[in-house]
Amino acid sequence: MTVQSPPGPVTRESDWASLIVFGAVMMFLVGAFSVVEGLTALFDDQYYVTSPHGALLFDLTGWGWIHFIMGIIAVLTGLGLLAKAWWARYPAVALAALSAVAHLAFLPAAPFWAIIVLTLDVLVIWALIAHGDDALSRRS
Repeated sequence: MTVQSPPGPVTRESDWASLIVFGAVMMFLVGAFSVVEGLTALFDDQYYVTSPHGALLFDLTGWGWIHFIMGIIAVLTGLGLLAKAWWARYPAVALAALSAVAHLAFLPAAPFWAIIVLTLDVLVIWALIAHGDDALSRRS
């Protein structure tokens, strides 16, 4: 028995397009992690340990709100990327950059976690900038 290909032209997204899906899923996860991190800072002041002067620029409640709001926006943007929405690519890069800066400033409060999220942010930025046209230009 032979397998025949379907009639007509077959379009196949490049392998790089799977990196866009990876970036979208990571954006969604980073957003979800930021929501949890923000809620933790808002509801439990003793969870994160900081110096007597607090975290950089804000107290933990301020950082909680920042992470919570950025997380919700990142989750929505990640969902937009998964849906191949043309508008989601640039806000996702901007949000990942802001998330990286916020977690760099939050480093004294949660160093291990901040390094993990910083790494994921860099991967999201790389996937969306280097290979964003491969998948998002093929939207239906």
